[in-house]
Amino acid sequence: MPAWDRWLPRSLFGRLMLVLASGLLLAQLLSAGINLAERDRLLLRARGTQQVQRIVDVVKLLDSLPLPERERIVGVLSVPPLVVSLHDAPASPSAVEPDAPQAMMFTAMLRGSLGEDREVRVQAAAAPVGGWPPPGYGYGPGMMAGRAGMMAGGPGLGRGHGFPVVRTEVRLLDGRWARFDTELQPADAGLPWRLALTLGILLVAVLVLSYVAVRWVTRPLHVLAQAADALGKDINRPALPEQGPLEIRQAARAFNTMQARLVRFIEDRTRVLAAMSHDLKTPITRMRLRAELLDDDELRHRFESDLKEMEVMVTHTLEFMRGLGGNEPRLAVDVNALLDSLQSDNEAMGRSVRIEGQANAPYVAVVSLLRRCLGNLVDNAAVYGGGSATVVVEDTPQCLTLRVLDEGPGIPESELEQVFEPFYRLEASRSRETGGTGLGLTIARNIAQTYGGNITLRNRPERGLEAVLTLPRAA
Repeated sequence: MPAWDRWLPRSLFGRLMLVLASGLLLAQLLSAGINLAERDRLLLRARGTQQVQRIVDVVKLLDSLPLPERERIVGVLSVPPLVVSLHDAPASPSAVEPDAPQAMMFTAMLRGSLGEDREVRVQAAAAPVGGWPPPGYGYGPGMMAGRAGMMAGGPGLGRGHGFPVVRTEVRLLDGRWARFDTELQPADAGLPWRLALTLGILLVAVLVLSYVAVRWVTRPLHVLAQAADALGKDINRPALPEQGPLEIRQAARAFNTMQARLVRFIEDRTRVLAAMSHDLKTPITRMRLRAELLDDDELRHRFESDLKEMEVMVTHTLEFMRGLGGNEPRLAVDVNALLDSLQSDNEAMGRSVRIEGQANAPYVAVVSLLRRCLGNLVDNAAVYGGGSATVVVEDTPQCLTLRVLDEGPGIPESELEQVFEPFYRLEASRSRETGGTGLGLTIARNIAQTYGGNITLRNRPERGLEAVLTLPRAA
């Protein structure tokens, strides 16, 4: 598994929701950024237009006034953030760091209002830096109104606000230059609450719709996964309802068809094996009768032993192929009483079975199957452990665990899984006294898997084998 994959949700539903939510959030952020940038540009242009219109009005007014009146009017009109002054020559362009976009915008708007033949110079800086405009700039005669405004805390040039500063110089009709220093205060950089509210509502609405859509798509997959898991426990489970979108109906129909084919296959196989078992019993019975006619007692005993082994093998094989359990109901089984019963049965056969721990609650299962599963494990441990076995019970709300320990020689590591294969035995002999039929562990694991559990084998460090039966409890 890649390192980044462990941080993703484990379910398909969670991953789809993560992708949709992340994509939507990114799109919303980009859209908000574009809208805010466009809003600031438009506001800056609008405020620049206001300043240009004021400059144009002042220039036209100054052109129409005689020189003495100009000085008085300039003192009245010079109110921050627009400081007006008159000069005989334009300022040196090198005094200002140029800012092309704002200067070009101002120049274009001024020329459009004053005419192309009017000489105009526009310089701009990102902020009042480098001593420009100089401290107290524009506080000439008649500028007391502007001074009072700045002393009162109003906006003024050179105060270090960080606003864009634009110096505009326009040549008047008599050859003098009117200089206008102004600050363009940008719009508030914060996200407008109306825009934030709109984006939030849109985000929540799309997430809710995404949740419904993704849940609608993934829920049939969840139902299909549950049905597949239940099929391994009960081949005769009810068929899936074939409803919903076309793809879901097709998947449910294919699943039901597969289940029906499996049921027919198992039933046909069981009927064939049952017929074979019935047919084999007849010659076995005839051979047993003929063995009774033998005069040699030792030879007769060998024949009877072989015939008994054949009959047991046929019976066990048939039970294994029938699927273990038939249609017996599941009941709440007292595991402690079941273990006590197995202990008594083994003691009657001269074996020693010790039980450690106890189950805290009954386990819902088919009694005969659970008894057979535990019986096969205990029998296997007693046979290969010198006639003794230990059963350790560990019970939690999530899982019932039974560990069957023996003192035998153990199993080679390479064969710990192979012994669960049908008819596989460690011994080369086919004798019941040494290897049985090779179906005991296979049947036990099949029963455990019927309840969603499992059986694993491992060699004990000191000596012997440990068979671990895990049976999950239903939620």
